[in-house]
Amino acid sequence: MDRVLERLQKAEEIGAIPINFAEGNPVEQIKEQTNGEGTDKGIDAVGYQAMAKGADREEPAAVLNSIIDSVRATGALGIPGLYVPADPGAPDEQAKHGRLMVAIGKLFEKGLRLGTGQCNVKRYNRQLRDLIISGRARPSFVVSHELSLNDAPTAYDKFDKRVEGYTKVVLHPGQ
Repeated sequence: MDRVLERLQKAEEIGAIPINFAEGNPVEQIKEQTNGEGTDKGIDAVGYQAMAKGADREEPAAVLNSIIDSVRATGALGIPGLYVPADPGAPDEQAKHGRLMVAIGKLFEKGLRLGTGQCNVKRYNRQLRDLIISGRARPSFVVSHELSLNDAPTAYDKFDKRVEGYTKVVLHPGQ
């Protein structure tokens, strides 16, 4: 689920069904694709910088509430998206203190399992490296640009502003 066409195209290239929330309610689109059941699992990989359809500012709980609505009863949610205890730039007073309006009653009623936290990179980095070296994993399909380290500030700015064409950037220090 996204609104950035390049990311939706990447998802489709690997066999996923892209859901463009700029084209309509994402929960309804997911329910339509799953005969009303919803998905088995949902992942919030965005975090507090999420934006809802048509929003011109951050809506920190938008993705959380969408996945709670779109995952079937007894399903699971994975939330590696970044949430912070304090955000001085948040859109409202509650979010500034890390408090979000999340449909906790619906989460409970549906019996959803929940896993949160940052990815334990050190636990998996060697295994993932070996899968890449052996050719069994090919994560490079998400890379949109390979640039010199000098281009990092401009590339980050474009990625952060979700400029079209910037999905993931690989920086090469020697160039």
